[in-house]
This record gives sequence, C-alpha cells and structure tokens, in this order.
Amino acid sequence: MATRDLIKLPKLRGDEPETDASDGDAADALTAANRKQTVQRLQVGLSGLAAMVLLVGLANIIQDRARVTEERSVPEAAPTVQPSGPTPLSDPLADAGVVPDLPAEPTPTQKPAIVPEQGNGPAGKSS
Repeated sequence: MATRDLIKLPKLRGDEPETDASDGDAADALTAANRKQTVQRLQVGLSGLAAMVLLVGLANIIQDRARVTEERSVPEAAPTVQPSGPTPLSDPLADAGVVPDLPAEPTPTQKPAIVPEQGNGPAGKSS
C-alpha cells in the first residue's frame, strides 16, 4: 500500500477525478460500507419510532380503560341504614389490661378559674 493511499481524503460526490482499476475496487468497497452504515442507521431510527408509537398507544389504552372503569364505578353511595349514634371509642391497650382504664370524663381536681366577665369573683360582686 502506498503512502498516498493512507492519507487520501474521502471523495465528495461532486468530484469525479480520474480513476484507475485499483481505485475502482476501493470506491466500490467504500460505497458498500457507506450503504451498510446508512441502512443500519435507518433501521435503528425506524425501530425507535416504532417503539415510541407502541408506547404512546399503550399509554392511550391504559388511560381509556381507567376512564371507562371510573365511569362504571358507583359514586359514594348513601348509607341505607340510619346511624344509631356515635360509636364509643375503644382503647385497645386498656382492653388488653396494659394500662389502667381511664374514665371517659376527667374529674376536675381544681376549682374553675374566676373569670371577670362572669361576675363570680370578689371584684364582680354586685349588691
């Protein structure tokens, strides 16, 4: 291989210099390699586009199914039985005997504070 062939730049399409027999084989090999690379790039690009179309289609199907399911579901139904009153609160620790049973209403240990608006204190005595 000559040194001239190693540093030779690729030819552009518009350039048509004289070619001899050895350059024809190299040009055919270069054209075949370019064609192979172009076909591979097209295949990858088209595969990517097909994957995106499938992904968007799948998302559309999922959204449609969710919408149909939501339309068919029963909204918050009204209770059919009259409520009997507030349910008593249960304390599972007290039921298990872990903590002492506390009364529902705390017993006051102090007298209520004297509030001036009520007039029950020494300043609020009326005659």
